[in-house]
Amino acid sequence: MDNVTKAWIGPLPPDSQYLKPYRMYYVQNGVEKNWDLLKVHDSVAIIIYNAERKKLVFVRQFRPAVFHDIVYSSGGSLKEVDLEKFSPQLGITTEMCAGIVDKKKSWVEIAREEVLEECGYDVCVDRLEEVLTYRAGVGSHGATQKMYYCEVTDADKSESGGGVDDEVIEVMEHSLEEAKRMICAGATNNSPPGCLLGILWFFMNKAPKEES
Repeated sequence: MDNVTKAWIGPLPPDSQYLKPYRMYYVQNGVEKNWDLLKVHDSVAIIIYNAERKKLVFVRQFRPAVFHDIVYSSGGSLKEVDLEKFSPQLGITTEMCAGIVDKKKSWVEIAREEVLEECGYDVCVDRLEEVLTYRAGVGSHGATQKMYYCEVTDADKSESGGGVDDEVIEVMEHSLEEAKRMICAGATNNSPPGCLLGILWFFMNKAPKEES
């Protein structure tokens, strides 16, 4: 997971498949303004609950953007990061199963694929319940994310998960008490807002009554 042996920053290639930087110009109330922004893929995120064991299923992975921000904010060199001073563990996040919308498939089909590839649960699309759709990163990219809920059991587990190709993803489970601690007052998480929103939605709408 954290076996990162070298890290450095370089210029963004113009043919990046994942993001494109722009400066948007506009006139508001008679004043010309501009805003720097990114074009990125829309995405799906899935709240997965193993009802058999009463566990929420998450993924852990090294996120270069998080690691970069920690190093940059701490004044570290980005030409070649000192990995003894800045452990790659700092860039590991806890997230819901998620993925970008980059295929000619419906959003729910992409969500189903992510549940299988990342977490190893093989479910049909009918078992994914659409939760809500919202905008992520409204100050930088404003892309759409659609959230789903999927209830699983151990019988649905067909493979280990962990991602595809060169992805390095660890599947993890939290008890409902552990998940509650992620959203309690004063909590600090290496988790995106969508993940915390998903946990809140689960406790408001799906958690067993004794746990909600």
